[in-house]
Amino acid sequence: FEPSHRINAFAPGLGSLANHDGDFVNIDRHYRSSRVDYNFQTAPWDAGVGAFTPHHNMLYTTFRDVERGMELFLDYGEAFHDHALKRNDQLRKIQGKKKRAVTGFADDISRDWDFMEEHQVKQCPTELATEKAKRERLKVGMGVDSSILPGDERPYTEYRPNDHHPADQEDEEDEEDEEDNDDDKRYGWNVKPLEWLYDNGVCLSSGKLWTGTSDAEYTGRAVFSTAGIAKGEVVLTTPLIALRRDDFRIYKSDPDAEHVRDTVDKSTVIGDELLFNYAYGHPDSPMLLVPNAPMANFINHGGEEDANVQIRWPTAGSKTARLFDWAYNRQKGDIYDDKFESTNHNAWLKDHPIDVMEKSGKLAFEYVALRDIEEDEEILIDYGPLWDDAWYTCQATHPYARSGYFRHSIGVPDGFYPDNWLDVTDKYEIAEIQDLENNPLEPGVALPMTWAHNGKALSPKYGYIVGLEKGFSDRFLAYSEETGVIELYRKLLTEQEGFRLESDEFTTYKPGALTNTSNASDEEMEFFAQKYKANIYRFNMHFIAAWNEAARKSVIDGLGDAGFDLAVKAVGERFGYDNITCFHASYMGMTHCDKALMHSDIYATNDKSWNIVFPLITVEGTEPELNIMAEDMNTVVGVHYLKDIAYAMGDFGFHQTRPSNYFDPSKSDGEESAAPIRVVFGAYCSQIDETNIAMLRHIYDGDDPAPFADQFTELPMREVHWTKTGSATLRHPEGSGLPETCEN
Repeated sequence: FEPSHRINAFAPGLGSLANHDGDFVNIDRHYRSSRVDYNFQTAPWDAGVGAFTPHHNMLYTTFRDVERGMELFLDYGEAFHDHALKRNDQLRKIQGKKKRAVTGFADDISRDWDFMEEHQVKQCPTELATEKAKRERLKVGMGVDSSILPGDERPYTEYRPNDHHPADQEDEEDEEDEEDNDDDKRYGWNVKPLEWLYDNGVCLSSGKLWTGTSDAEYTGRAVFSTAGIAKGEVVLTTPLIALRRDDFRIYKSDPDAEHVRDTVDKSTVIGDELLFNYAYGHPDSPMLLVPNAPMANFINHGGEEDANVQIRWPTAGSKTARLFDWAYNRQKGDIYDDKFESTNHNAWLKDHPIDVMEKSGKLAFEYVALRDIEEDEEILIDYGPLWDDAWYTCQATHPYARSGYFRHSIGVPDGFYPDNWLDVTDKYEIAEIQDLENNPLEPGVALPMTWAHNGKALSPKYGYIVGLEKGFSDRFLAYSEETGVIELYRKLLTEQEGFRLESDEFTTYKPGALTNTSNASDEEMEFFAQKYKANIYRFNMHFIAAWNEAARKSVIDGLGDAGFDLAVKAVGERFGYDNITCFHASYMGMTHCDKALMHSDIYATNDKSWNIVFPLITVEGTEPELNIMAEDMNTVVGVHYLKDIAYAMGDFGFHQTRPSNYFDPSKSDGEESAAPIRVVFGAYCSQIDETNIAMLRHIYDGDDPAPFADQFTELPMREVHWTKTGSATLRHPEGSGLPETCEN
């Protein structure tokens, strides 16, 4: 029997507590063991139908000998295993031993750099367009979390040493010997002496519980006591999965939509996941907590009168507090043992919900007896007055008038959620652009982008925001209009006659001939235009950049006249560079995007190169236009392009054009002249020296077209646009001199 739809289900208890290790898997799910119990609920008449899961009794069996104190491991499946293998292979590759050449042309640089960058792109988290994709992400991790890397291993974005070459690999036999030795060292690590477990472990259950069918109306399974339980005794301890409310929402979707951006309509909520009924939360908090200990989700509602347990946070000094304090505050290399002393008790209560959700599974609460509980008594908790009101409303509504199955989270007691979890957002926001009206960005200052919720940097290495001179964007836009570049964009993006390019096609234009505002020198300037990989990414991104020397010099001068020297100076002073060359500059324009590549423009240049991006034309009232990925490789934040503000992305600064649909020329109604377009500009700036000249030549010469690639052949650079002494500018550069003409 093959089901018509594949379903992913949450399995609390052992199913979500056991870790994965491909070499030490010792238990497996017994696939035909689960049972179904609707407890005589009949659709559509009984309100309990669909309000609880009827599935239970999932059994797990051992398929190899398991000795006392051995950790239990599940096989997470091929998808997870393949991802883990790729990640481990990636981590091995970024640990080289030989030095790479620091001078020369592209042939001197191993293509492994590109393969690594391409592989990292594939591991980047993406915006999940479908409900199926959302579940797949929960099933398979999508990024490298630096907090879990042991010892001195670092995530890809932190390796940085210039004396590393990814192609340098040890002899295969030596590698095999090392792997064998590693396995020998690993053997036994997954077994703990019982005495150690008694001293350091936590029994999630009191050992006085069992599950059965509840006698209460409208409920399914239940938890009962097998012996007397004293008042104040911990009945059950459970780790907690911290999730956003939005994670439980089911949105209107169309998996057959023509465009990925249209598969989900987030303006229309059609329901909530059943898991929502098992989550604990506060109505004023964006975060919900899902218990995943065995039996925790079978505890039913008893109301204020009949409840015999309540939840509480672990008490200071208890083994539960010590264990979860260690897990939540754990740093790389930390080892948990009886010498660990908690100095940050229940640290999650001090953190913002976003930070807590990033450490999901590393916090816990306890169910504690409110009174003496007799043997065979059902364990009950008070779900709270809001749950009561919602339930009674559902019961009182005629079955055919109900909007759907009953859905409501379980309420937490008053004061259980700290104030810093209430009335806050769960959205990642950048502090520096959150309130520009009252806190404007100072021109000529480069600041690391920081999270508004905790003040921490997205990336202290590659994610910065730069204040531009007031009026800069308008001045450079005026230059671009006078030289005809903007008019060229209007024709290209609306595919007017003679201006329609095929995917990845490029050609040259003299945009000065398209406008009556240009002068004779403008008309001599040639620019190339490229419609970049439109078939792959389903967007109409066009790059326009200088093709001849006259155009290149004009763009550099235009940047200088508009005030871009201040931005270059800000970056140079921030990072203590000796000099900076703006070695490439490109316009980027589009009217629609369905899916784009998460990518980095520059990498492995010894942290001395930046792509500084700012807007010229944007479309009012639209969603954020740019995705920027944090250095942990797990978080992507969408930002708007803002006038007189630039985003600076350095080595491995991953970013992505977000989906949008301002105008689609293939579905034009003939109003091309009024079509909204978006045009931004990127200036590639670097301190080019012996540590990175070969890599810059390699990256820059890898594209087609690649004008002026011969600028990376030798040092000192022929053109320098900023020095720490302040002697060079964009309009008046220093350097070894430029040739009079540039052959292309």
